Amino acid sequence: MKPIISNVIGELEQDEEFTEWWYGENLKIPILRNEELPVTFTGFIPEDDTGFVEQADIALTNLINLNTEKEFETLTNLVHKSCIDYINEIEEEYQDEFQEFLDITNKIDIWHYVTFNEIYVERRLWSDKDMYVSVKCNCEWEEEHGLQIVFRQGKMVTRISGIDGHITEADAYGKDDNEDFLLNEFNKNYCYKP
Repeated sequence: MKPIISNVIGELEQDEEFTEWWYGENLKIPILRNEELPVTFTGFIPEDDTGFVEQADIALTNLINLNTEKEFETLTNLVHKSCIDYINEIEEEYQDEFQEFLDITNKIDIWHYVTFNEIYVERRLWSDKDMYVSVKCNCEWEEEHGLQIVFRQGKMVTRISGIDGHITEADAYGKDDNEDFLLNEFNKNYCYKP
């Protein structure tokens, strides 16, 4: 088979067991504290999706370029909100264990409790069939399921959740896309032309 090359993460190596998973070089993402993270293309069957690598490269390039102060502030606010929402859903008798997070006064401090692990790029299988970049993280407030930050086309956060295998809220909860708040924010900003 001819080598498959990504212009962003180099020559891809196919996983021996999960044949739709392909690994490339690590990548530094400025908005993610410029950490160097491994990148995996998932659900990629070269002969069935000839545009996958090109579209994945565009999404990764968009993510690399996502580094304005406003974009970082938006991401920080969403991660902080996700933490607080998680704690508010816990039974009251256990909430004292999470007081440290509730006491955060500067939202940027939420990043002290997050460790970035890896990046997955995948095509959504239904609806928009678009390219999504999912950053998997550990977080101290939800040690079992961690934290997942998903960017549609690498341009804008469209989901923040525990790591559950879904890249949109609509997919996770069987909703229509128009009922998915962050996905709709993306659609308003990037998809609908006045």
